[in-house]
Amino acid sequence: MNKFQFLVAVAASLGGMLSGYDAGLINLVLVMDSFRIFFGLYTWDGSALDEKGEYTTGDEKWYRNLEETSSKATLEGLITSSFVLGALCGAIAATYLGEKFGRQRTIFIGACVYTCGAIIQGSSIRFWVMLCVGRLITGLSVGCNGVLCPTYISEVAPANIRGVLSSCYQLMTTLGIIIAAGITSLVWYKTNVKPDDLTMPRGDISDSINTFEWRFALLFQAIPGLILAILIFFLPKSPRWLCTQDRNEEAAAVLAKLNATSVDNDVVQKELKAIQDDVENTRSSGSSSVGELFSKVIRRRTITTFLMQFFQQWTGINAIMYYQSQIYNEIGFTKFMSTVVLPLVTNFINFVSTFPAMWGIEKLGRRILLIIGSLMMMAFHLATWGFSTKTDEGALWQVLAVVSIFLFVFSFAATWGPVPWVYQSEVFPLRVRVKGAAVGTLSNYLNNWIIAFVVPALMKLWSTKTFILFAGAMLLAWIYSQFYVIESKGLNLEEMDAKMANIKNEDKKVDEDKNKDGEKKNEEENKVKIFLNDNNSKENINIIN
Repeated sequence: MNKFQFLVAVAASLGGMLSGYDAGLINLVLVMDSFRIFFGLYTWDGSALDEKGEYTTGDEKWYRNLEETSSKATLEGLITSSFVLGALCGAIAATYLGEKFGRQRTIFIGACVYTCGAIIQGSSIRFWVMLCVGRLITGLSVGCNGVLCPTYISEVAPANIRGVLSSCYQLMTTLGIIIAAGITSLVWYKTNVKPDDLTMPRGDISDSINTFEWRFALLFQAIPGLILAILIFFLPKSPRWLCTQDRNEEAAAVLAKLNATSVDNDVVQKELKAIQDDVENTRSSGSSSVGELFSKVIRRRTITTFLMQFFQQWTGINAIMYYQSQIYNEIGFTKFMSTVVLPLVTNFINFVSTFPAMWGIEKLGRRILLIIGSLMMMAFHLATWGFSTKTDEGALWQVLAVVSIFLFVFSFAATWGPVPWVYQSEVFPLRVRVKGAAVGTLSNYLNNWIIAFVVPALMKLWSTKTFILFAGAMLLAWIYSQFYVIESKGLNLEEMDAKMANIKNEDKKVDEDKNKDGEKKNEEENKVKIFLNDNNSKENINIIN
């Protein structure tokens, strides 16, 4: 791998940072006092809490004593899930935009859209609809880039390190979570711990307080959006997309630059020829359609990709990332520990655990990581639930519950975090690659939206029993990984297409092999007969003579 290939992969992976930034951001924004009061999730009558979060009238006043409104769970679900709903629509739009305008140009447009959505969120009036619209717009960008960024990386990466470079998308997602959590935690601490207005008399319990904290946090999203837009503007177009547009000379130039060699180099010409052949085969069979994803040859890939992203979300990772502060508080930790310390540790584990995945995805393979990860996550979900039922008996059980969550996050980030994104970008043939990747991304954000919307209600109804639900999903994920997923390690995109097509035509091949064996047997029998006939004829001639 040369420096330019690495630069292209990392820059395109910044699309993952936009998604991760929201996950790290929303967890803390939802527990900011001014945000809660401004949008009607809570009210405040002026009373205070001490360091342990208990009601106090003494001098040791640390936090505002907010009262939850009846619409809190619904509004929280709407605000959180509106982003994911936008991502769902963005994934659908990517199937058209990625083919029409190309991967690189569409990612650039998406980054600009993300920036606009961040500005709308940060300037919201006191009505949750405007906030939801802004989050939906940023979601459109993230959903579109969720399809195109991994696809773009896979189309410019060499086969032997494609998994590693494609994993950069997930790595940047986890990095985005850390950056957002770090910045937003600092803002939360400065404005929510011992705030100046704790000692001031209060009139209307629903009156808003200083809104700087959440406006700053939401507006800061525009920074990574602008960085992605600037970097992606200077990246080359996908050579595979260029060939579909009959811009073969440009494709050759991009391949030469990616391989740090000349256009006439054998490696470049061989790769260009393989892409051109794939394009010609695609054209000869007509234009692609969504219906083709469910044809006999491609159907298994579509189902595999959809289920892989389905189970990725039902690991419960985003239930923790979106609402971890509330989960830690439910386990019994102080407000400061639940809001700042433990989420930062969780996000750091999520980030560093992606590095083992980048190693294992090429050394062990995609399927093995899925199998190991599903079993580990099932065990840690059950452990978290079991320990959480004992937290009233002492701090040891609280620590054990949190350690189980940390181990779950490690298990996810090292396995199911990057694998679905890598897999969906490499198993589909060129003609339906973007549409196939869109199916996976669509599944991801559809289930992400469901989880974001229902988890507040589930946590209120079931508390930590919710982890049992996710453990059951991981049992199903193990069965799926063990018996249905097909390995794709080490193959270039054209070889992957051939392998998947051959597997789907397995029965047909068996029949063809049987026919060939039969024909070969008949040929051998005919040869024997001819030999015998020739010998008999010679013997008859000798007798006559």
